[in-house]
Amino acid sequence: MTTTDYLRQQQAEITEHYVYSGLSKLADNEHNRITLKKIADDELKHYYIWKKITGKDVEPNKSKVRRYIRLARIFGLNFSLKLMESGEVNAQALYEEAKILLPEVGNIQSEEEQHELELISILKDNRLSYVGAIVLGLNDALVELTGTLTGLTFAFGNNHVIGITGLIMGIAAALSMASSGYLASQEDEEVKDINPIIAAVYTGFAYLITVFLLVAPYFIFSNGMVALGVMLVITLLIIGGYNYYISVAKDVSFKKRFLSMASISIGVAAISFVIGFVVKKYFGFDL
Repeated sequence: MTTTDYLRQQQAEITEHYVYSGLSKLADNEHNRITLKKIADDELKHYYIWKKITGKDVEPNKSKVRRYIRLARIFGLNFSLKLMESGEVNAQALYEEAKILLPEVGNIQSEEEQHELELISILKDNRLSYVGAIVLGLNDALVELTGTLTGLTFAFGNNHVIGITGLIMGIAAALSMASSGYLASQEDEEVKDINPIIAAVYTGFAYLITVFLLVAPYFIFSNGMVALGVMLVITLLIIGGYNYYISVAKDVSFKKRFLSMASISIGVAAISFVIGFVVKKYFGFDL
């Protein structure tokens, strides 16, 4: 190992000190705040142990600190901590060699292992308790709207009419879905941590945002095929973004979930394409 390797590890420790310090201020309960603050203090202690080997001070990676704190504000502590965990490099060989130079490095190893156990105790985010509600809203909106808009594209020839029709149907469906989500959560006595009203808001909001994103191309482009193509791309981007979040936060396969949701949405769109074509041909719609 070279001095550069030790300096890189030293920078990682000071960077994580600032990240955990920032995350501790975002914690929603005292236990999580104290745990994150303790880990932050340990990381600072580790920084000074590495400094005994390098003899130098190093600056934290400020962009990484800002990124993880920003992600925690938007997506929750769970997501940010899991992303940090996935990005950590196994430094076992570095520790073993450094222990020869400075036995104190052995303390870093044992404390890092303790950190993993402590983090498990706080990796429970309220946002993840409502994943089912979000999935309900997203799945229904993606399947219904991609199918509806694809069918309308081939049945009607006017993008403005298609957009308004999709918007009205989507808003009505969002309200209906939120109501269904509320009743479903209220009846599910096994789920103690879920507030039915919040679950309904998550379901309705997820549905509504999806509706606005999917109908937008029909108000922007005059060509129906272009609007349809853009709408399908947006569908895949929504599915990709959501499943990336879930794959990080819940340690599940991104590829499997993405392909499952994408195949359902595109499959329904393909069937609706045929229905829209048949309706236009045999019923003669021309709006």
